Amino acid sequence: MKKLAYYIETYGCQMNEHDSEKIAGMLHSIGYNETNDKTKADLILFNTCLIRENAELKVYGKLGEIKKLKSTNKNLLVAVCGCMMQIKNNRDKITSKFPFVDIIFGTNNIHELPQLIEDAYTNHKRNISIIEDTQYIKEDMPKTRKYKHKALVNITYGCNNFCSYCVVPYTRGREKSRDPKDIINEIKLLSKQNCKEITLLGQNVNSYGKTFNNKYDFPSLLYDLDKIDGIERIRFMTSHPKDLSIRLIEAMRDCNKVCEHIHLPIQSGSNKVLKNMNRKYTKEQYLELIYAIKKEIPGIAITTDIIVGFPGETEEDFLETIDVVKKVEYDSAFTFLYSIRQGTPAAKMQNQIDDNIKHKRFNYLLEELYPIIYKKNQEYINREFNVLVDTVSKNNKDYLTGRTRTNKLVHFKGNKNLIGEIVRIKILDAKTWFLEGILV
Repeated sequence: MKKLAYYIETYGCQMNEHDSEKIAGMLHSIGYNETNDKTKADLILFNTCLIRENAELKVYGKLGEIKKLKSTNKNLLVAVCGCMMQIKNNRDKITSKFPFVDIIFGTNNIHELPQLIEDAYTNHKRNISIIEDTQYIKEDMPKTRKYKHKALVNITYGCNNFCSYCVVPYTRGREKSRDPKDIINEIKLLSKQNCKEITLLGQNVNSYGKTFNNKYDFPSLLYDLDKIDGIERIRFMTSHPKDLSIRLIEAMRDCNKVCEHIHLPIQSGSNKVLKNMNRKYTKEQYLELIYAIKKEIPGIAITTDIIVGFPGETEEDFLETIDVVKKVEYDSAFTFLYSIRQGTPAAKMQNQIDDNIKHKRFNYLLEELYPIIYKKNQEYINREFNVLVDTVSKNNKDYLTGRTRTNKLVHFKGNKNLIGEIVRIKILDAKTWFLEGILV
């Protein structure tokens, strides 16, 4: 009997990537195999993102492309899940414009997918299942991980921050922390499977444990994970500045396996804009954290998120952001033009910024940012670093790519049997987005 094949397309953050690993694990458990060819798939699934408008538009475009496949293959199932589906307007758009979509489900009921597939086959009608919010965390879900040597591990779900531009609290629900025993057991199992690096995931990892009745918090978790044999690197994202404590900085300093990299979104350097964003910290408080981090962890790489053109942002506000960029000297940054997300407070603000002004400021930001990133990378030349090898380079099959503890991407010539190993690399050259080196 022919094995059924699935194809997954994932949009958005690492949380979505990890959700897709869970989806793949469940599909394997009910007899599906993965295919990279949509035309050979029996199930095509889109795991969607709602943070940026571009990701949303891409999904609609991809669904339009699938329509022809669906018409020629009546047995093909098409599913859409993820953050977009948590919003009723988006579900209504999918059901009206793309009637060939068979299954729609959300972020809180991924574990129901096998039953949804069975129902779609037996009932021959669209199946929609959305859970608006839940404090229930489904443990022990099967996962088909992208890499064997590194893994994504959720420690929190949902978000309580309600930044005025963000839909996450509405799509992933209120914040809930996993039991530390479940996290530790999962990572111990990963270590037995020769996993070397874990990345702890949460919309705000710094608030881990706030829903517990005891004092067990994120630094406590890091100290416990640092003791697990076999795991060599610990990363985490994303950190919210308002919850980043000195105790956490000390834990990063003290734990040998915690990597020298932190992603700390600033979003804006203007206190007025930060207040309107509901970020709950000031520029001055943010910079104090940066100085404390650099003092306790010399050589740490700091990356960030920046939004340009938030409603009401003046030229002076924007220049405050540029001032932060110059003071911090980020190793990299995810930069975004503000886009309206329906259902958020910022979408209703009257003083929206003209697109031309947004683009002008955005380009100026990049002109300031890129030379700093390039300069930071130049500091790596003629130095040696341990690199965890990830994969063969897409552009040159003779080269491998991997990352330093500071999360710098490194290209070097090597045999693919090194994938998953930690090797010593001497850096010979540095570009804006990657380093080049040789095996030592």
